[in-house]
Amino acid sequence: MKTKSILFTIIMVAFMSQSCEDYLKETLVTDVAASTYYTTPAGLEDAVDGAYSYLKYVYGPPERGFTMNTFGTDVHTNGADGAHKVINWYDNNLNATQQVIRECWNYAYQGINQCNAVINRSQSISGLDPATSQIRLAEVRFIRAFWYFYLVQHWGDVHLTLEETIGAEVTANKTPAADIYEQAIIPDLQEGVASLPNTQSQYGRATKAAAEFMLAKAFLTRSYKSYAQSGDAAEAERLMTNVISNYGFALLDDFGALWDINKQKSTEVIWSVQSTLDLILNGTEGNKGHLYFLMEYDKLPGMQRDTENGRPWKRFRPTPFSLGMWDRANDARYDKSYKHVWYSNFTGNIPKWTQADQDAGYPGAVAGQPKFALGDTAVFIPGPGKDAEWPAERKKATRYTVFTTDQYTEATFPTLKKFLDNLRPDRQWEQGSRDFVVARLADAYLIRAEARLKQGDTQGAADDINVVRRRAAWPGKEANMEITAGDVTLDYILDERARELDGEMLRWMDLARTGKLVERVRLHNPQASANIKDYHIFRPIPQEQIDRTVGGYPQNCGYPGSTCG
Repeated sequence: MKTKSILFTIIMVAFMSQSCEDYLKETLVTDVAASTYYTTPAGLEDAVDGAYSYLKYVYGPPERGFTMNTFGTDVHTNGADGAHKVINWYDNNLNATQQVIRECWNYAYQGINQCNAVINRSQSISGLDPATSQIRLAEVRFIRAFWYFYLVQHWGDVHLTLEETIGAEVTANKTPAADIYEQAIIPDLQEGVASLPNTQSQYGRATKAAAEFMLAKAFLTRSYKSYAQSGDAAEAERLMTNVISNYGFALLDDFGALWDINKQKSTEVIWSVQSTLDLILNGTEGNKGHLYFLMEYDKLPGMQRDTENGRPWKRFRPTPFSLGMWDRANDARYDKSYKHVWYSNFTGNIPKWTQADQDAGYPGAVAGQPKFALGDTAVFIPGPGKDAEWPAERKKATRYTVFTTDQYTEATFPTLKKFLDNLRPDRQWEQGSRDFVVARLADAYLIRAEARLKQGDTQGAADDINVVRRRAAWPGKEANMEITAGDVTLDYILDERARELDGEMLRWMDLARTGKLVERVRLHNPQASANIKDYHIFRPIPQEQIDRTVGGYPQNCGYPGSTCG
């Protein structure tokens, strides 16, 4: 039987007064507090779907999600366009008024409130199958834990509430992150492990493996903190071992196949946030990752914007450090993650050979004739490594445009192609249909390697890393990709995570988790290195939160308004 997917649409059953688009065909209940619909079996199902819907606001992912987790790292810096470069620069404009910081904070708490409401109101539901109820409640506890884990990674100590809020909230606490792990993140995920099934009939719902994966990450993250508990790293290893061994997940043979938009359900995906080809269901938050990593190809000779090559918003570009991390002779991941060739799709601006070109004896040069035809190579970026630098004379003699390392700018740079979406209805369309993979098996191996390293098991860590690296090898180069126990350090694991998980909204949290953010940004992000300070390990508390809290809300240390030290 074909399984159904759960589409994380913006279902307006958020237990608060909100407008409702007609096309959703939902019953609008403006007085939620008085409503009895949400205490019916059907209401519970809609409410749980509503809890999933908030994930799309950050992990859909729109620009805010990518900005928070891609900018300001060692492997990505800013491109030419966009209003949120300050998140990368770490200058004085990275403060409490920043829009994306406010939005991510607010959506996380709206998602948490949705989960709290489901949990609280489920106590009044009658006529619901107990087994189904247990699973649905475990799902929303998983989502609540996911959001609290996101919050403590970005902000540290934050407001903790496990009760539904109805109406305006003007009081808030600042609970230590250590307590949030103990009261929300760990127990909620443990309930997910205990009560969620191995598989769900609707693809995209949380499963036992997804809960184990997130719980392992939570324990590993806590293991770096001053409030770490004995056994955190060991528990992370145990849980990831379950994920790797007990559910039938398997790495795809070809790393590049992970990004085939027509084959998104694979043996490597542990949990993802869905989008859909149904433009109405996608709403405004369909996956927009296809926009952000692209260079300005559409203004180059022989090219115009099209659906296949994407709409280039030029937000995120790789740092020189990132481009220097690849051993392309053995490792296929750069070539399968980055775009190298653009084929001409427009005859109106194909350049012509000049008489000087013909006189110089350039191959095929005939004065006045087009240098290439529609469908021929128009633009080529060799990328890092072998043959990356071309002498000027070679470029002049070449029919198409070539950009080498010395020519990279904020508008022209190697393009990450993982998120390209040629299924969009036209070249201007922003909402994509690609699922966003939050948890996949290669990440599980690398997290277990990190947990093993923290326990001194460098051989076990090398074994896990080698599983990932062998899959990444060009055919016949597997042995060349293997490392030894002596190669394993935290920096090596972070480098390997950068190669494997490039652009997948993990990097900022990886660096923050390991305490390497400031060090590696100073070393490897030229736009940010002069400004980043130790306190940037956490984000500023949004000014909106401070203003709406009676008596104010404490600002994180280092930012304007903070009373720390």
